[in-house]
Amino acid sequence: MSKRRLFVLFADLLLIQLATLAALVLRDNLEVSVERLIAIAPYFLATLVASLVVLPVLGTTRSMWRFAGTPDFIHLVTVALLVVPITMGIAFGLNRMEDVPRSLPILQGLIMILAQGAARILIRSYHRSRRPAVQFSPAAAKPLDSVLIVGVGPLAELYLASVNEFGLNRLNIAGFVANKARHAGRLVQRHKVLGTPVDLPDVLARLEVEGVFVDRIVVAVPVARLRPREREILREIETSTSIEVEFLAETLGLERRDRKDRGQTTGEPGSEPPVFKFASDELARLAERPFWTFKRTADFVVATLLFVLLTPAFCVVAALVGLDVGRPILFSQRRPGLGGYPFALLKFRTMGEPHDDKGCRIPDHLRVSRIGHFLRRTRLDELPQLLNIMAGHMSFIGPRPLLPVDQPKQFAARLLVRPGLTGWAQVEGGRIISADDKAALDVWYIREASVGLDLRILLKTVRMVVKGEIANLDSVRQAWGDLERAGVCRRLGSERPGLDGSAGGPLAA
Repeated sequence: MSKRRLFVLFADLLLIQLATLAALVLRDNLEVSVERLIAIAPYFLATLVASLVVLPVLGTTRSMWRFAGTPDFIHLVTVALLVVPITMGIAFGLNRMEDVPRSLPILQGLIMILAQGAARILIRSYHRSRRPAVQFSPAAAKPLDSVLIVGVGPLAELYLASVNEFGLNRLNIAGFVANKARHAGRLVQRHKVLGTPVDLPDVLARLEVEGVFVDRIVVAVPVARLRPREREILREIETSTSIEVEFLAETLGLERRDRKDRGQTTGEPGSEPPVFKFASDELARLAERPFWTFKRTADFVVATLLFVLLTPAFCVVAALVGLDVGRPILFSQRRPGLGGYPFALLKFRTMGEPHDDKGCRIPDHLRVSRIGHFLRRTRLDELPQLLNIMAGHMSFIGPRPLLPVDQPKQFAARLLVRPGLTGWAQVEGGRIISADDKAALDVWYIREASVGLDLRILLKTVRMVVKGEIANLDSVRQAWGDLERAGVCRRLGSERPGLDGSAGGPLAA
């Protein structure tokens, strides 16, 4: 084991022991004595032994804290769920857990997760602080091109090295397809092998279900090594879809190309879609607001407390989902986040398998179970997004994260801030209003964001959950009017149809 991995192991062992001590102090009403510590020393020893076994086995020592993300925090939950029971078993064998309060293991597990997670967040935040601030992204946020790589070998390794060096801000690796079927499910630099070249149509369909729409297929094997059927499949994809097929043996092709927008606007036929763009001076003014730093801090603190308090609810919902639709309990979907960088949005599963026993696609409305309908109606399916908030992918309040297909370039201003669990567009229109109106409400929120407005959105969210979605046309008109007067929105055409068929939009006030 390298020195760096030994250091990571030592740091985790220290955090776990400190968490155990903190749990004991809390259990004893902040009172501690030497006699008490001596009496419970066997439990500390059992914790050390259990941690020395679990941490290396689960590969925790191999993780780089500066790149910690949602999977790492979920991994810490697994560590706690293993360390605590093993500790209890060892301690019971030593002295039948004498002098160990029954509530200590529960407190120990919770504080372990918080302590190890907080340490990783601090290290990651330190390294990010040495880069440009990301509380607010004033750059021209654009969705990243998604690339699927065909082939696992030297060419693919060279392409990944080039992407890591030059293309991190432009490309998102959706995964690999390998020449050999036995490679399916394995990882290439943390990117999953999704199948073989003959499976490409199915791979693309599965990725779309997960919210990943592939823009480019990079063939990282010589054409001569492709079978005739594989070459035929690639030709069919290139001619029948908008996906670009690029052969790496001829060119590396890292130059960014214009993304073909798949999203549809809701304007009148022949009209230009709205474009939202902030002036550089206003971007600078918004980025310098201390509100965004306060907001991120409050998000982390509140999300952590809610995660601890709602642990019983998590367990109940997870059990219901497991009994209802089976494993996996969690569903992740790639969404563009702050600055357009993709992240894995977490939810409890509410839908069954996408295909029946005969391989036929099941319509989405038939896949949602009764329990799934209840979870969606009460928003309980979004509880795992507390982990997204803790990890910094999301905020409580902000524009909802859309699928890449629904995030066209003219609405890129929505990506200037972290996406939210709920937002102004949800409480003032929801799914009733058009995509243009939602974008206007989201961009208006970015200009007007404040603590008071966030509290209003939270209260309106409670009302929405209880009474259902209600479209507020006055808020829509105000958003369009304010944005046009500020020069943020540019649109050809003077009128937009309202929900009731009358003239709506910015000029209908």
